[in-house]
Amino acid sequence: MSNLEQLEKLLKDQRGQPPIEKWQPELSGDIDIRLCADGRWIHEGGEIKRHELVKLFASILRREEDGEYYLVTPVEKWRVQVEDLPLLVVDFEVAEADQSGAQRIVVKTNVDSWFELGENHPLKVEADKNTDEPRPAVLTRHGLWARINRASFYRLVELAEQDGEELVLRTSGGVFSLGRLS
Repeated sequence: MSNLEQLEKLLKDQRGQPPIEKWQPELSGDIDIRLCADGRWIHEGGEIKRHELVKLFASILRREEDGEYYLVTPVEKWRVQVEDLPLLVVDFEVAEADQSGAQRIVVKTNVDSWFELGENHPLKVEADKNTDEPRPAVLTRHGLWARINRASFYRLVELAEQDGEELVLRTSGGVFSLGRLS
């Protein structure tokens, strides 16, 4: 199986996601779940260690127009706390797209979801207000952004090229600025 075929399989294996965009229950209240900046999920002070349970909760998580994060079912909606962003990008795969030679980049989150960088899943890099360090993120689904971990970001930088005063990552899905060169 070619690298491109493997990427297609990763993306197709995610079918069957709950249709939470159709669910509009009233707020049930706050639930004592905190999503930590390092990707851990904490419930009532203890870490949820079962990866499959975290994946299940992540599949019903969305961010709404009020900027808050909610776990949503057809009949309940519970607000959760998020320290930074609710998900992490922990890895990615690259393949050539077609005769144009544009690379396709598919990122993997800490809950085993895959998203191809492009118009629907853009990459953005903002500078930390205190340290000026880059804070890269990718839009996933349901208004959720995933912070790109340091190792993956450095690997993306290796794929980037200089364009004037910027470092840019060119993919079959678009061109993304990784920041200004100093």
